[in-house]
Amino acid sequence: MRAIIQRVSRASVQIDGKIHNKIDRGILLLLGIMDDDNQEDIIWLTRKISMMRIFNDENYVMNKSLIDINGQILIISQFTLHASTKKGNRPSYLKASKPEIAIPIYENFLHTFETETGIDTKSGVFGADMKVDLLNDGPVTIFIDSKMKE
Repeated sequence: MRAIIQRVSRASVQIDGKIHNKIDRGILLLLGIMDDDNQEDIIWLTRKISMMRIFNDENYVMNKSLIDINGQILIISQFTLHASTKKGNRPSYLKASKPEIAIPIYENFLHTFETETGIDTKSGVFGADMKVDLLNDGPVTIFIDSKMKE
């Protein structure tokens, strides 16, 4: 799994011109899924993201986690995170899972994140044409890959 973590003051996702979900202070997470992603990837990523110290403490030092600040998370499926740009000018998405494989993994990730962390977890709709609006706080944007463990 690949993820883009963005610390936000607020974020929302619109589908068909209507707000589907929104959060206040927390993380907007863009999540890319591959065929070989499994429960180990989900657990590792859940723990890493929820405990990552990217929120400011009283001294304005990034020393608090999403759990520490009682923040929220908005998780959006993003197959383009697995784009290959090696050849030509048109990205290839062959590494990204097809919906029949990715949807159960995505739903498992959402469920696991909320049950393991107790964090208010919101999401988009897998495969929908979504408009994502965010106010990136910092800005703080981090790329993470569960296979590389970084």
